[in-house]
Amino acid sequence: MRLLEGKIAVITGASRGIGKAVALEFARQGASIAFTDLRYDDIARETEQEIAATGARVKMYASNAADCAATAATVEEIVKDFGRVDILVNNAGITKDGLLMRMTEEQWDAVINVNLKSVFNFTKAVSPVMLRQRAGSMINMSSVVGVSGNAGQANYSASKAGIIGFTKSVAKELGSRGIRANAIAPGFIITEMTGQLPEEVRQEWAAKIPLKRGGTPEDIARVCVFLASDLSGYVTGQTIHVCGGMNM
Repeated sequence: MRLLEGKIAVITGASRGIGKAVALEFARQGASIAFTDLRYDDIARETEQEIAATGARVKMYASNAADCAATAATVEEIVKDFGRVDILVNNAGITKDGLLMRMTEEQWDAVINVNLKSVFNFTKAVSPVMLRQRAGSMINMSSVVGVSGNAGQANYSASKAGIIGFTKSVAKELGSRGIRANAIAPGFIITEMTGQLPEEVRQEWAAKIPLKRGGTPEDIARVCVFLASDLSGYVTGQTIHVCGGMNM
């Protein structure tokens, strides 16, 4: 028996990177996948095809997760198509790094809106569905820098710290109706985003990690499976650090 057999999962920002890895792993574990990204381009189409190749039911929705009205409409469409929502993974995120003194208002607002407001938008839209079901698992993608902070990432760190506080509040609000909410705090994960960093910077990060390597999107995906499944039925309001010991 696969761990997510028959479940319906909604994953934001899943055309690539961690979100894509989560979608593929969920599909392999028996879930049907509704995933979102800004546009239905070639990358999104390829991801949709890869998920379908696992035998899972899948549909991509072009939607701006930072737009509250657009999110509500997308969730309504997903429920019409799939009938229910058992799992929500709030994964959509961007970076616009810069030292605080040089950071623009646009850089601040863009990161807060995509990384943090999107979590509010999708959680608010999905909550009534899960409340009617009296069951559901919400997984929010935070970061180790949301706990420790990081120079040059005041906006990103603030957004990811906000996700942790938000997750705890949602866990307390919805727990009595059988809905769980947890956060994952990835460390240095090798993705397209981190791949843009200079090689010496990547090596410097790896040297600080007790396991002496960066993580993979699949490392995060497997923890998402745990939090989405009945294996974590008594786990809520928690932040699980998937960082190779980096944040000890």
